[in-house]
Amino acid sequence: MSLSILHETVAALIDGKSILYPTDTVWGIGCDATNFDAVSTVYQIKQREESKSLIVLVNSIEMLLDYVNTVPKIALDLVAISKKPTTIIYRNPQRLSANCVASDNTIAIRIVQDEFCKQLITEFGKPIVSTSANTSGEDTPKSFSEISKTILDSVDYIVNLQRKKISTASSRILRITEDDEVEVIRE
Repeated sequence: MSLSILHETVAALIDGKSILYPTDTVWGIGCDATNFDAVSTVYQIKQREESKSLIVLVNSIEMLLDYVNTVPKIALDLVAISKKPTTIIYRNPQRLSANCVASDNTIAIRIVQDEFCKQLITEFGKPIVSTSANTSGEDTPKSFSEISKTILDSVDYIVNLQRKKISTASSRILRITEDDEVEVIRE
C-alpha cells in the first residue's frame, strides 16, 4: 500500500471531505464520524434520510471504548471470535456526530479487519463512517467497476486501491439486547 494514498486520504478526512474507499466488506462512502457537516454530505450523496443511521468503523477495541459508554462483555467475546466482518449495535454512544446516531440512541460500529482501513483510522485518530457506495435503494456494488458515475462524481476523494477486488457480502449486523441476548439483524 502506498503511504501517499494513506496520507492523501487522511488529509481529505481532516478537511471534512467525503471519501470512496475499499473496506473489509464492500466499497464504502465515508467521512469523519465526528463531523456533523461531513456526515450530512454522506447522507446527501446516498440520497438517504438522516433518520437511517450509518455504520461507523473503528480500528480497535480501545477506540470502541472511547466512543461507546458501555460495551457488554458478550460484544467483546463476539468481536474476539468473529472471522466474518461483524457490526454490532451499541447503546449510548458518545463523541460521535449526532447525525450518525440512531433516534433510539444507538450506533452500529465495526472493528475493521482490512489493513488499509485499520491504518487509515489509526493515522486519522478517529472513527470513520462506512456506508455502501450506492444511492439508497440501489444494489450494493460488488466491485469498484460497479459503482455508479453519480457516486463517483459526488465524493470528494477516491482511494486508488483494490480496484479489482470483488466483495460479495456486507458485514453481519448484531444487536445486543438489554438482557445481553444477541439479535441477528443481518447475517
